[in-house]
Amino acid sequence: MATYSEVPTPTPASLLRLKRPLVLASQSPRRAELLRLLGIEFRVQPAPITEPDDSAELSPGEYVLQLARAKALAVAQHLCEPALVLGADTTVVLGGQYLNKPRTPEAAAAMLAQLSGRTHEVYTGVVLLRVPELDSFTGVARAEVTFRKLQPEEIAAYVATGSPLDKAGAYGIQDPFGAVFVEHLRGCYYAVVGLPLALLYQLLRQACDAP
Repeated sequence: MATYSEVPTPTPASLLRLKRPLVLASQSPRRAELLRLLGIEFRVQPAPITEPDDSAELSPGEYVLQLARAKALAVAQHLCEPALVLGADTTVVLGGQYLNKPRTPEAAAAMLAQLSGRTHEVYTGVVLLRVPELDSFTGVARAEVTFRKLQPEEIAAYVATGSPLDKAGAYGIQDPFGAVFVEHLRGCYYAVVGLPLALLYQLLRQACDAP
């Protein structure tokens, strides 16, 4: 008879009963870490796509869903066995302007200066693709983030870490500097990190229940 200490700790993943392996179409260590938080087993297969600079014709929700779907499809096309492919994309919007990943330290510093003392929006699109059927389960999470007024030396110190260069809006709310820059958050914290877990869990349940 198993003792109490031998009983596995329940996780959200234990309730999902995934019938197919999950493939994360992203090289983001943050998204991988969040999947592990749910107790989900997965493998990483980054999607070989380039994010476009011009997104003026799309709403933020459409933009992140389009990129998330492109990532999932790029990976799904190379799979030979049944699977669930997860694609996600995040963007920051300030006054109607998209602030995606900065390409240089100077661009990162300029973005942070723009965000200083203002409220911006963060959108994360999630696409689950069933292979080989290519059925999709999709959703978008939105959050509003307010920065306090940043000092130039704070911006310079954060940019010097190199961390802003691989993040939309040039910041990560989970970073030490991001943690002290953000004054107020309205919406899903995990959407700002890059993978809204409540939304993802619901999409995984839909995928599991689908015939």
